[in-house]
Amino acid sequence: MSILAERRTYVAGEWVTGDQVVPVENPADESHVADVIATPVAEVERGILAARRAFDDGVWADRTPRDRARILHTLVDHLEAHRETLVETLVAEAGQPYRFADETQCRAGTAIARHTIDLYLSMAHEDTNPVPVDDLVRGRVALSIRRHEPVGVVTAITPYNAALIMALQKLIPALMAGNSVILRPSPLTPISSLIFGEAAEAAGLPAGVLSVVAEEGTEGAQLLTTHPAIDMVSFTGSTVAGRNIIAQAAPTVKRLSLELGGKSAQIYLPDAIERVGIGALAVVARTAGQACVAATRMLVPQDRKEEVLEAVSAAYNRITVGPPSDPAALMGPVISAPQRAKCERFVQLAEEQGAKVRTGGRRPEQFDRGYYFEPTVLDLPSNANPAAQEEIFGPVIGVIGYTDVDDAVRIANDSVYGLSGQVYGADAAAAVAVARRLRAGAVNVNTTVFSAYAPSGGYKQSGLGRERGPEGIREFQEVKHMSIGELPK
Repeated sequence: MSILAERRTYVAGEWVTGDQVVPVENPADESHVADVIATPVAEVERGILAARRAFDDGVWADRTPRDRARILHTLVDHLEAHRETLVETLVAEAGQPYRFADETQCRAGTAIARHTIDLYLSMAHEDTNPVPVDDLVRGRVALSIRRHEPVGVVTAITPYNAALIMALQKLIPALMAGNSVILRPSPLTPISSLIFGEAAEAAGLPAGVLSVVAEEGTEGAQLLTTHPAIDMVSFTGSTVAGRNIIAQAAPTVKRLSLELGGKSAQIYLPDAIERVGIGALAVVARTAGQACVAATRMLVPQDRKEEVLEAVSAAYNRITVGPPSDPAALMGPVISAPQRAKCERFVQLAEEQGAKVRTGGRRPEQFDRGYYFEPTVLDLPSNANPAAQEEIFGPVIGVIGYTDVDDAVRIANDSVYGLSGQVYGADAAAAVAVARRLRAGAVNVNTTVFSAYAPSGGYKQSGLGRERGPEGIREFQEVKHMSIGELPK
């Protein structure tokens, strides 16, 4: 296995060393992958101040969109040129299957990056504002203009489960909009993100426009969410961490874009029950359920619940669990020992509250190393069960019965989260009618789409703002209105 060789972090155009390291572990076998040099806090602040200067001096923001696009395409070229090594790195640090690392993170990630650049160029970032003529005349206004301008200095904090693609979803729109960015990846998977320092150098990004920092703790992250020179924080992670960021950013009233936790529901109308096996597999295949949009609540007609439980259990029993080196493995480990313990704890809590484990629910016996947990199907008595209310972030799905469509909608919306949802039905019009009633930022009906042109984001405690799509680009922009007139003669 050949992974990325760089172990230093990248601050304001320079590669930084230090006395502390971030040890990275392979969750598939608990082996030591590498030590990444931890960015000293003083260097994190230097990166923040350099980003501030770079933005205020206009070395990047004042360039034309076409010029920024050309440079960012070169940055993406660098990622694509190192795709094989990137895949190996993602597999080693996250324990994810090769196909997920290759197809989803690298190939889809770079495609979304390029499409985001194209989307930005297709959008109007300055246009006349539709102020009524009477208002213009009264104000002696000759012209009313609305401009979309960069926010300034952006902190981008990414999660472990999809480090590369999540970084691209933040960096590319933020940089295309003319912002300066400091990227802080998860301490569990920092190695792959170091390639953005190399890519910035290869593309010729001005010093200070992009920095990549790493740490084992949270001191640097707290600086990146509190420092007065930071204008915006874009974060993907848990709702608990998101609440902390909101509190840290509040004193300086920073702009926030937060994609947080989820407990998404997949609703099967009576004419779509035959699809439950495929829907259940999608929750755990390749990701081991470590996806914020994973639809871990399966809602089915109560009178067919037993049939569904048998079908879903059979599908999960056919899943091969194993390390990425096993080509037959459809599902790998969760990221860490604490995350595996969380899966165990919630299965126990679910049982204590009346749930029944239909399959799985424990560590696979065949592995003496690695953070594996069996694909697990829970028969949940109601949506009040802890396994239906809390985000587990592991390969655990709960099946809940509903009495009618109104009951299904009520159950789906009975959550503090509202990130995504799914509805399946042979009658597409009926399924769409259900989808319209779900309180979620993205709802898929009989299919799914993952595109630079389609926004995602959460209602309620699933977050603030949107990623991808035109709305995702606007997150990294401020709106300025200019009224222009002539001085009286």
